[in-house]
Amino acid sequence: MAEGILKSKLKGHGVEDVVVDSAGISSYHIGEKPDPRTMKNARKHGIDLSDQRARQFRPVDFDRFDLIYAADRSIYDALCSMAQTPEQLKKVKMMTEEAFPGQMLDVPDPYYGTEKDFESVFQLVDIACDAIVQKYFVKKQSAQDG
Repeated sequence: MAEGILKSKLKGHGVEDVVVDSAGISSYHIGEKPDPRTMKNARKHGIDLSDQRARQFRPVDFDRFDLIYAADRSIYDALCSMAQTPEQLKKVKMMTEEAFPGQMLDVPDPYYGTEKDFESVFQLVDIACDAIVQKYFVKKQSAQDG
């Protein structure tokens, strides 16, 4: 979901030269589409996730990406333990960090929840993605335009 939301927000700001991808720590769902309830909820907000497929995070991803966001503390800890250099470690952040600095808020997994839980998670991720775009792309773009 975060990948789709972030791509949508970047596109809305005219930012097209950024690679956004998502990956899980476990190998449970490799190759699968997002949960149908997640896809339905995203569609409600105008975001199409139908082309997304689950993949597992690989150490090479530290070299492929400038920023790596974790949805929750267990993923954050796993990513930090995979980092092999201080530079790689600096790339790992909590997804909610830009919106709620210093709070280490987890994005809850709505899997066993209701439609309302999926919407609540969408709203939290939406806020987090807004903050990421504002911090790294809108201010940067404004500085370049000015």
